[in-house]
Amino acid sequence: MARLNAPPGSQSSLREANRARLVESLKRHGRLTQVELAGSTGLSPATVSNIVKELTASGLLHTSITSRSGRRATLVSLARQLGLVAGVHFSSRQLHISIADATRTVVSQTSLPLPLDHRHDAELDRLSILLNDMMESLGGSVGDLLAVGLALPASIDARTGMVSTPGLLRGWEGVDVAESLTERIGRPVFVDSEANLGGLAEAREGSARSVSSSVFIRVGHTISAGIVVGGDLFRGVNGKAGQIGHVTIDENGPICRCSNRGCLETYAGGPALLSLFPPSDGMQRLGDLIQAAEAGDGSSRRVIADAGRHIGIAAASLCNLFDPELIVVGGELAQAGEILMAPMRHSLDRSALAAAGGLPEIVGASFGDWAETRGAIAIALDHVTVDAEALPFSA
Repeated sequence: MARLNAPPGSQSSLREANRARLVESLKRHGRLTQVELAGSTGLSPATVSNIVKELTASGLLHTSITSRSGRRATLVSLARQLGLVAGVHFSSRQLHISIADATRTVVSQTSLPLPLDHRHDAELDRLSILLNDMMESLGGSVGDLLAVGLALPASIDARTGMVSTPGLLRGWEGVDVAESLTERIGRPVFVDSEANLGGLAEAREGSARSVSSSVFIRVGHTISAGIVVGGDLFRGVNGKAGQIGHVTIDENGPICRCSNRGCLETYAGGPALLSLFPPSDGMQRLGDLIQAAEAGDGSSRRVIADAGRHIGIAAASLCNLFDPELIVVGGELAQAGEILMAPMRHSLDRSALAAAGGLPEIVGASFGDWAETRGAIAIALDHVTVDAEALPFSA
């Protein structure tokens, strides 16, 4: 709906800015009570209440009654009918797809295995077909998606949209992945690394929601980290921040896929762990290793514990550099739980600089295998335009 913009500094302009601030907070955090909205936006409770009433009446927001600390509260979210977004995660061996509404409620999801050396062209073709099939099952088409978020197992240079480091994701290098998928489905696409998006999901709505800074360490076929400071991702100049899988553990160690020697991945990444077992042991995937460890196999438990010690040393370096409040561990190997995380804590205690407030706690991810997909949903929603200013309010 077209209308003249209110003059800057006017009462109408202030109301428009306040409405936009409230909507952006809901896009960022999902569902919030009116009290929480006042805290996140800096607006007074009375102003929040008035805006919520206006936008609910217009169909932009939805409210429901909930309880906080034993007291009745009004829970506010964007209205579901605003549309759907998709979150996609290409890991080294799996593809996860979720379709969610504006409240981040997942309405459809699927996963399937991937070949180890998958390529962008074949996989983006397959993804476009799957997205269309999933949307058709919901009574729509892929053209109805507002946006798509996509997580990849490599750092992404935001300036080019391409994998930032050669050698880390062969078959996907030199390609603007967002543009390539947009050409296939005709919808806006936003791409980031799997560690960044896992970290974003945990910071927005998971284990790290109550802290201002956190590190998400993703341990699976590869190892990487997402760093969240003040609620926002820290990506670095080329998008390479958090690549702890390529921290040097031994400068005379094995050659890594990044062409350096002795990187953390060559000691604690999935292929390195599985290579320690003879073929007769049947350790084909990390799931086999975790299952054996949980069943009490001593060799499997030792291999995972050793990986935890190495990862803990790298985590200590991250703590010394960024001083986070919390470390969240995700990825397939995180399913080993305390077999992995107890040695991580021990290495962190030994290697990180001591602090009066203590070292950061190490906890498991809230969303398991779907953390990165949740983060992809979050960045898709971040880029959806919800125009509260264009709604027909009286001045």
